[in-house]
Amino acid sequence: MPDPETTRLTITWSKETDLALRSVLGAQGMKKGALSKFIEEAVRWRVFHQSVGAARKVFADVPEDELQKAIDNAVDAVRAKRYRERARRS
Repeated sequence: MPDPETTRLTITWSKETDLALRSVLGAQGMKKGALSKFIEEAVRWRVFHQSVGAARKVFADVPEDELQKAIDNAVDAVRAKRYRERARRS
C-alpha cells in the first residue's frame, strides 16, 4: 500500500552520475531506500541554499545591525508563541 506522504517520480540523469552515486552509497552499505533518501536530502539542501541566496540578495542593502535586530525580534516572537502554546497544553 503506497504511503500517502510520499510521491513517486521518475528522474533521468547520466550513467556517470548514476554509477558515482551508487558507488558512494554502496561503499556506505546501501540499504533499500537509501537512494531516495539521498536524493530527498540533496534536494532539501539545494532548496535551502537557493532560499538563503535569494534572502541575501533581498537584504543586501540592509545594514547588518538592523538586519540582526529584525532576526532577533522574529526569533523572540516565535519563541514567545511557542512558549504560550506549551503553557496552554500543560
